[in-house]
Amino acid sequence: MHALIFDCDGVLVDTERDGHRVAFNRAFEKKGVDVVWNVELYGELLKIAGGKERITHYLNQTGWPRGVEDREQFIRDLHKLKTDLFMSIIQSGELPLRPGVARLVDEAIQADVSLAVCSTSNELAVNLVVGKMLGPQRKAKFDAVLAGDVVSKKKPDPEIYDLAKRRLGVEGHDCVVVEDSRNGLLAAVNAGMHCLITTNSYTENEDFSEADQVVPELGDPPNVYVTLQELQQIC
Repeated sequence: MHALIFDCDGVLVDTERDGHRVAFNRAFEKKGVDVVWNVELYGELLKIAGGKERITHYLNQTGWPRGVEDREQFIRDLHKLKTDLFMSIIQSGELPLRPGVARLVDEAIQADVSLAVCSTSNELAVNLVVGKMLGPQRKAKFDAVLAGDVVSKKKPDPEIYDLAKRRLGVEGHDCVVVEDSRNGLLAAVNAGMHCLITTNSYTENEDFSEADQVVPELGDPPNVYVTLQELQQIC
């Protein structure tokens, strides 16, 4: 294994339910939009990759607020506000790293395995999660943090993982991706990479039949589910 690549949301931090969803709802309220995404609804909306795409899809289905003339600008402004609110949640330290993430990153650093993050989420938010939650010393060891609009197609399209291969100078079969969703799994597999799934409450019932391994979390002692040595054996 030459590279270990992480998705961000739901993998590094369980951000979706109590992070992004909450930030979306606070943004709707501040913008005067009469919308509240509950836990169940947001689980369905997660099938749409990308925050701006998620809002657009929802409003196309349920109706746009009155007075919105430039829909694209409205979405950009709303999503920027949502991102700022999400970043405040991360800065506050409300959301911890998922178990085993720091341990596995440290094992990869010790073994001189390249590290990267590939996410469809906002670039500033992803960098904040990596820098704030993993710390600046660990972040400095990452060879690439790819996020947001760095690619034109969202997961399950493999574009972001194809870009990672070029940035890292590796072949797909030498990479292991850690994902939490079927969209992410398909993106990794279609880029020719191995994929480990670490599930969460939103994704535990998705179809992960193409994954090399599925675990509830990476785990810390005494409940370690995955080690770097085991990931190296996947390759």
